[in-house]
Amino acid sequence: MKLPILATFVVGVLFGSIVAIARADLAPEDVRNAMKLGVGFLKDHQHPDGTWADYHGQEGGVTALCTLALLNAGESLEEEHVKKAMTYLRRLPAKTTYVVALQTMALCRASPEADQGIIGRNVEWLEASQVREGQPDRKGGWAYGASDRNVGIPGDASNAQFALLALYEASRVAESGRIKLAIKYGTWKLAHTYWSGNQREDGSWGYYKGQPGTGSMTCAGLASMVIVGDVLHESDARVNGDTIDCCALAPKGDKEQIEKGIEWLRRNFHIDANPPYAHSDRDLWHLYYLYGLERAGRLTARRKIGEHDWYREGAEYFVHVAGPDSLTPYWKGHGPAEDNEDIATSLALLFLSKGRWPVLMAKAQYSSKEAEWNCRAKDVNNMTIYVEGQWKHEMTWQSVDVRKATVDDLLQVPVLFFSGGGSPLPSDATDREKLARNLRDYVDRGGFIFADGDCCSDEFDGGFRRLMELVFPEPEYRLKKLDAAHPIWVAEQKVPPDQVRLLLGIDYGCRTSVVFAPHDPPGAPRASLACLWELSRSPLRANYSSSVKAQIQGGLAIGINVLAYATNRELKSKDLIPETIVKRGAVDKVDRGKLYVAKLQHPGGCDAAPRALANLMEEAADKLKLRVELHPKLIGITDATLYDYPVVFMHGRNAFRLTDAERQALRDYVRRGGLLFGDAICGNPAFANAFGEEMKAIFPKNALTAIPARDPIWTTKYGGFDLATVVRRDPQPVAAGQPMQSTLRRVPPELKGISIDNRYGVIFSEFDLSCALEKHDSMECRGYSRDDAARIGLNVLLYGVQQ
Repeated sequence: MKLPILATFVVGVLFGSIVAIARADLAPEDVRNAMKLGVGFLKDHQHPDGTWADYHGQEGGVTALCTLALLNAGESLEEEHVKKAMTYLRRLPAKTTYVVALQTMALCRASPEADQGIIGRNVEWLEASQVREGQPDRKGGWAYGASDRNVGIPGDASNAQFALLALYEASRVAESGRIKLAIKYGTWKLAHTYWSGNQREDGSWGYYKGQPGTGSMTCAGLASMVIVGDVLHESDARVNGDTIDCCALAPKGDKEQIEKGIEWLRRNFHIDANPPYAHSDRDLWHLYYLYGLERAGRLTARRKIGEHDWYREGAEYFVHVAGPDSLTPYWKGHGPAEDNEDIATSLALLFLSKGRWPVLMAKAQYSSKEAEWNCRAKDVNNMTIYVEGQWKHEMTWQSVDVRKATVDDLLQVPVLFFSGGGSPLPSDATDREKLARNLRDYVDRGGFIFADGDCCSDEFDGGFRRLMELVFPEPEYRLKKLDAAHPIWVAEQKVPPDQVRLLLGIDYGCRTSVVFAPHDPPGAPRASLACLWELSRSPLRANYSSSVKAQIQGGLAIGINVLAYATNRELKSKDLIPETIVKRGAVDKVDRGKLYVAKLQHPGGCDAAPRALANLMEEAADKLKLRVELHPKLIGITDATLYDYPVVFMHGRNAFRLTDAERQALRDYVRRGGLLFGDAICGNPAFANAFGEEMKAIFPKNALTAIPARDPIWTTKYGGFDLATVVRRDPQPVAAGQPMQSTLRRVPPELKGISIDNRYGVIFSEFDLSCALEKHDSMECRGYSRDDAARIGLNVLLYGVQQ
């Protein structure tokens, strides 16, 4: 006999449901397909000698640009077209600024160790070519060639932009230790004079000082100001012998000028034109502007310019508006240079590929006073650069205004970092409630909060603690000390015993979801983590004492350990993160069945992953377009409403025993056509063993056995996914002093079932599904990947309602 609700729901499954669908999000496969077409076009246009056709006498410039685009789009150094291009570039002499800069960027991207000599030569050429005489507004810039500065040809903002981008890339690979190279301090200083002196009163930059500001040149100015400021401006901390003074904040530097530039872009923002010339015959250098927008957006750590998500809007333009297709597999602009398909396609590929870099973390802006939320301006940037070098993976960071951000905005980043000298707790009660609710929703959906107490103020410490009490009002979710056995201490690096500090955490769901490093008590001052990160890239670091260097390394080790634990070292590129993540609910205007699934109460940790089932139901609404109940109930096993549910869900992470009445209720439920679906949270063996024993007691004649790898459940038969293989994480034993590791394996689904009357009445996974569904899976969890856990769950739901 089928359960009474089932027949009504099956009508909805068989005949479909009407679901409100928002504007189509930028699909990652569309971005990849567009990039694939562009890459193919550049390869087809390459000459047999490895070059592309030159443009206006810039010998080798287009070849260097195309090579840089291919490398950033993911082409290997061993790919034949790239190999031929690199052979040519290594023979290219240093003649003009554009070409030398692009050649340098390509070599730094490809093989800096092998090409250190050429990179060094180019850096010397660029330094020697910098304009050092003439009009004050031209000093510190670059002209087209080395001889131009001596014959009255002035420097310009475009040449200056490319020269600085090349010096920046060379300095980054030198800082990583891959090459030995030193760029003169005076070069950066003079460049700073050029850019800071040429900004217009309205915040923009023009090609020359006095000319109207444009989007392309303003983006160039913003990126250049950040690059030179990173080298020149002092750290927001001081070192004196063995003493670190975290309260000695540096002058503001260029923050006001950068904010003025951002504000000009906000007022004049366009994606389909180079501001401010939208819909004008003066609209030139459009694709060059978008290339510069990516540089400016990433280097200023902005996901948005005003209300504009610059990467998504730009990617949608390149893919859906100006995108290539099978007949015209390239991009093409209009006006000088951009009517050249090789140049236009390269600029598009550079925007799409570099803009996709995954975000490691976001710095929470919780106050209008920068001295409160951002009193150490370089801390997160420096930490990101350190992680990037350790993980050998390009990444970036952002700042996010948590006062204005939606949950969807927060979910664009895996880790939200709070620090500073002010209280993050809003003074207004309504604002407090809103922030607490958003942060709870963020953590519910897989987000992670990392906080660092300020050693110069008590305001942050007290405010953050009170904020967490509002986010987690339940008494079981309180900040507690992380003991020596916590995985964070071995997630990436061994923290020296003398650098271990107090870390507090909130265990929520399947993992510790909040980590807080409070400031030391009075009488035992210690530099905060943010302070140590701030000092980690100081130009003076080579002169620090061994004690200070040890403290800085200890701070970096704790930081990277927390980030490795929070992210599993698995970062998603921007185009893989939907713009809208929080489901607003499925709307069905037709009066038809709705799928209800309940979660069962039991003493084995029945709510240890509270969002797992709710997230699975959201996936069912989103991926399968089913009309579902998005807020599943937690019911007792003997509850009279048990029979209203075609599928019930049971998970936990502790050993347990059921009562005789509970066993009888489950036996009757399954024999009447219901499906009991469960998993061991985080692959917990105690729960898995207890579940197995209970099933033996309930169904003594029906064993819990492996479901065959090619059972129809794992196919598309019931409207789900082909799951011939799935990705599973298997934690590996950790040797003393070694980072925690887990191996990702592609295997068939390994679930067990109990067959009742030629159908499965029980389906159980000893490997984790729940933590992955919560997006709280961590390196110590034995279980399926997030995507495959959802697909497994959806296939089981579809099976349950159709059997």
